[in-house]
Amino acid sequence: MKNSITFYQDINYYKFNNHKKNFKLVKMKVVLFNGSPRKAGNTNECLNMVMEELQAAGIECDYICIGMEKLHGCISCYKCVATKDKTCAQKDDKINEYIEKMIEADGIIFGSPTYVANMTTNMKALLERAVMVTLTSGNLLKHKVGAAVVAVRRAGAVHVFSSINYFFLISQMVVVGSSYWNLGIGLAPGEVNKDREGVRTFKNLGKNFAFVLQKMNA
Repeated sequence: MKNSITFYQDINYYKFNNHKKNFKLVKMKVVLFNGSPRKAGNTNECLNMVMEELQAAGIECDYICIGMEKLHGCISCYKCVATKDKTCAQKDDKINEYIEKMIEADGIIFGSPTYVANMTTNMKALLERAVMVTLTSGNLLKHKVGAAVVAVRRAGAVHVFSSINYFFLISQMVVVGSSYWNLGIGLAPGEVNKDREGVRTFKNLGKNFAFVLQKMNA
């Protein structure tokens, strides 16, 4: 008989049920949002480094580019507070679809380039509305796993990193770190791959993210 440890080599790893004395299939999923208008830019490269490690651990990934979407920020109508129906009152964009994906996922990763020392407007719009909906509908992201991924030409990335992490922290999520702050340096598309420490940081982030997910679902 094969050692039961071999089961853990697959994403669909098995959780032992002490009461029923059998194994239960646990499938983990991470949703990754790319807030850059450059679909093949450095933010994409950084996110893919993380995603490769997640997939190597067998974790299912849902990768979504929102950089060129027409998304609106929060308008403080507070209808989500009144309805508590897990949706934003603004229905003319894809934000509610993205919120639903967050709720369904075990982990959430937001990636953004650095624009004037902050995240892109579309990423900000997503975070603004998602945090209101999920908090007012009953802390729907509580105990999920989160991480920020940032691409930068020169400076300002730490502010982006912090701003995204505030979303995770107020949502009572588990924030995963790496061997350095999760940022990669580069201007031209693909240039971030020359940032050896950045590449190492993102690969370690992916491994750490998978580790935390597996421990939390064990």
